[in-house]
Amino acid sequence: MNNFEELGISSGFIKGLAELGIVVPTAIQQDVIPLLMNGASDVVAQAQTGTGKTAAFGLPLLELIDPSAKSVQGLILCPTRELAKQVAKQLFKFTKYSAKIFTESVYGGEPIERQISALRRPTQIIVATPGRLIDLVSRKAVDLSEIKTVILDEADEMLSLGFKKELDEILGFLTSVERKWLFSATIPPDIQTIIAKHLASDAIRITVSREQTVNKNITHLYKACDDADKLDLLLDFLKTEGSNRGVIFCRTKAATKKLTEELIARQIAADAIHGDLYQKERDKVMRAFKKETLRILVATDLAARGIDIPDLTFVAHYQLPESDEYYTHRSGRTARAGKAGTSMCFVNQYEMRTMQDYERSLGISFKEVR
Repeated sequence: MNNFEELGISSGFIKGLAELGIVVPTAIQQDVIPLLMNGASDVVAQAQTGTGKTAAFGLPLLELIDPSAKSVQGLILCPTRELAKQVAKQLFKFTKYSAKIFTESVYGGEPIERQISALRRPTQIIVATPGRLIDLVSRKAVDLSEIKTVILDEADEMLSLGFKKELDEILGFLTSVERKWLFSATIPPDIQTIIAKHLASDAIRITVSREQTVNKNITHLYKACDDADKLDLLLDFLKTEGSNRGVIFCRTKAATKKLTEELIARQIAADAIHGDLYQKERDKVMRAFKKETLRILVATDLAARGIDIPDLTFVAHYQLPESDEYYTHRSGRTARAGKAGTSMCFVNQYEMRTMQDYERSLGISFKEVR
């Protein structure tokens, strides 16, 4: 299928998509949209970040909403505040030329009173992080009794952030739900448990094959080195990238802070996001990066969840992540929306073995930079 019209999407939404430069459906959109549009009740879709899954579930959800009914009809659960804000923003943009559908995002790290008063307005879709949603429910600030569709976005991330209890609780009290759609980059055992407990036994499963899981537009490179040489080699790499923008990943908060200080000392416009930052500080860094006053963002895996910045030319792995799914999440920050990108790894002797494991499990090949 070459366009959204053939997938059954209304002309108003198509116009909104076209304005965002979204014209040709991605693989996951082609697989998922017709299914969800045809009323599939429970669906498990395996798709990584950056494959266009927000539109894959967002458009069918918008088509199902009755704009004349003022009740909350759809719920999207996300692992982080950034992703919740991003998903709500995209839905808002999709609806620019169609009947007004009101979406509200609610998440921790911000005064709950402000969100409670926002929810008093007519709201048809709520995008929420699990913890904040439970807070709102316990304060009776939100009525979920009319919800017909619930979507779990980046379900594996919600579990890795420790939200299993909250997900069980939320899915347990959504009694009127007719459709449960779960999206996840990976399907580890914990996700299987959630699926078995809360989704129908005949839930439709869609897997964007392992080959498709890692974006084909990413070039995977590596440089073998000792830890002592990593900084100099990273600086050489950044020189070759000119003014291009990217994210550098470290495994720990300490390494993230140290590397950021070293880059700033060398006059590189860099800043860090990690778990020790207050939300206000984190927002400030993200604003500067989006406005392009920062060229480099240094991040831990968890801090980078839900970040979506277009036009990132590269991702650099100063330290390899602890699992292949994190490698998929990290490298998926570049080469978005059909563009090309580079994923550059600086690997010591120990990490070399890990990298070879990723080649096997992800079906990719790393090219050595001489």
